[in-house]
Amino acid sequence: MEVRSLFAGGPDVCAVGFGAIKLPEVDFQTASRALNRALDLGVNFVDTARGYGDSEAKIGRALEKRRGEYALATKTVARDAQGLMRELETSLRELRTDCIDLYQLHSVSDQDTWQMVTAPGGAVEAAVKAREAGKIRYIGASSHRALDVMQQIIESGQFSTIMVAYDPLDQENVADRILPLAQGRGVGVIVMKPLCGGTLNSYPDDAGIEPRPADPIVSGSLRYILSNPAVSVVIPGMKAEWQVEQNVRVAREFAPMTAEEKHALLKNIGSLRKEFRYGQVCLRCGYCQPCPQGIVIPQVFRAADILRQYPESLKAMAREIYDRLEVKPEACQECRKCAEKCPAGLDIPALLQEASALFAASFR
Repeated sequence: MEVRSLFAGGPDVCAVGFGAIKLPEVDFQTASRALNRALDLGVNFVDTARGYGDSEAKIGRALEKRRGEYALATKTVARDAQGLMRELETSLRELRTDCIDLYQLHSVSDQDTWQMVTAPGGAVEAAVKAREAGKIRYIGASSHRALDVMQQIIESGQFSTIMVAYDPLDQENVADRILPLAQGRGVGVIVMKPLCGGTLNSYPDDAGIEPRPADPIVSGSLRYILSNPAVSVVIPGMKAEWQVEQNVRVAREFAPMTAEEKHALLKNIGSLRKEFRYGQVCLRCGYCQPCPQGIVIPQVFRAADILRQYPESLKAMAREIYDRLEVKPEACQECRKCAEKCPAGLDIPALLQEASALFAASFR
């Protein structure tokens, strides 16, 4: 079994943990079977949140008698001290425990939130007091999209772990900047959304709980993530025993991916996304580089994706990325060398034209 330290000097955990975000989708008996099967197979990290419906209650009821066998993590969206203490007491009651191993501030993803939680009377202050009182052991935070805030979380010295979204497509671009920084500071990295919000699987409908054949896209994505030594634990969302068994097999049989295996995985993902009409999506693999004209193609597409998909409050990120481009997409000469190398089979020159038009219309 692949086992890693949750953070520098912290407890050892199975590299594949139990993400409990999907437990509200199933009845208690199904949830209990999945949770207990995970512990039976050696999973010893369970992550949930106050905001995940009845997930905490199901975990507490299902695993109350096995509390000493796993590290328990949950999260709060409270931003001030009083709110955190209220949510903590509720979580302790629902989880049927007197101490939570890792208590995380949920989605600290912009500067306003960062200022609120770290201010006097903020959530961090209360979390420290709760730790001193023995109600929690360690403090962590989760963050989405905002790399500057992620960096502040890591460099503050106040958090043992950071939870980030990371998958083979690396839509939030954490691999180059955030993961090495966390590793260097001894901050544990918990990976959420390892299957890109559920789209990285070979089945277009993941609503049921009936067993399915082992999925090379799922296992490959988990293995890809764990091949990064900065990752402490990955927490795919699970709700059925067969999912637990297939995901845990990745930790049992783990070996770091070779460059050739990563390339093959990206090719499979590219074919998968086209088949299920998820849209033409850049895999951020960089195989299209170098461009003879000097266009950094993955960054162009990343900016375009942010502009199309992110909420208004975050679209400025697209402008920042675009402004930093030394060569803009309209410099494309349609030589098609990039398209010939693209594992997803994208018509890159045409997509560069679309991106150029999108930027021109949006940044006037």
